[in-house]
Amino acid sequence: MSVHKKLMTARILMMKAKIEKTGHNKFAGYKYFELGDFLPAVQLIFEQIGLCGVVSYDNEYARLCITDVDDGTVIQITSPMASAALKGAHEIQNLGAVETYQRRYLWSTAMELCENDPIDASEPIKEPSKPEFKPVPKPAPEPIKRRVDPIPPQYEEKAPAWTMTIDAPDDVSWVDAMVEMNALKISLATNPDQLKEMFQVNKALYEKLKSINPSVYADVIDSFTNAKKSFTE
Repeated sequence: MSVHKKLMTARILMMKAKIEKTGHNKFAGYKYFELGDFLPAVQLIFEQIGLCGVVSYDNEYARLCITDVDDGTVIQITSPMASAALKGAHEIQNLGAVETYQRRYLWSTAMELCENDPIDASEPIKEPSKPEFKPVPKPAPEPIKRRVDPIPPQYEEKAPAWTMTIDAPDDVSWVDAMVEMNALKISLATNPDQLKEMFQVNKALYEKLKSINPSVYADVIDSFTNAKKSFTE
């Protein structure tokens, strides 16, 4: 059996496995496969039918080489390399994010996993209907009355000092904005109690980050830990 025949057999077995999608893009409203959803099943199938897949990277391309362990024939799938620039992340963390995405796309291509098209999944922007203009008759001006007591000053209710507001769609741009805002707020803290207050006030945002990108969430929690240690040293 050739490597092409074995790969086709692997795809059919993968289709019958009926794996579930756990990734969820809340902004566009569709689900997608995370790497951990399907890779364990792929490895079991490859071991059963005699295939081996190896991912490698260089400056220009990411490659998935699928080899028939019986006759040595190879299929190679490639993807152009890209870069990531997550705010507040180290260079090695950006590299890890790129490689994780590349692995998921390479394996999804090899196994012909069906994904929703993010462009098709996004709803088209509808132009708001223009209200019909109807002239309103102006009332006769009333005589000006002077107040005996001065008008008290009006104060707007201000949000807590550590509140973060992220005005971005629920995708990579939101994650980047969240990481950048988190780093800024941490830099303004002068004691551990302020860090604790910051996390409690914005707990909903951190939970949202955890659901969108657990890896970046873990890095954000590390930044809190490091900041707390800096106050005790």
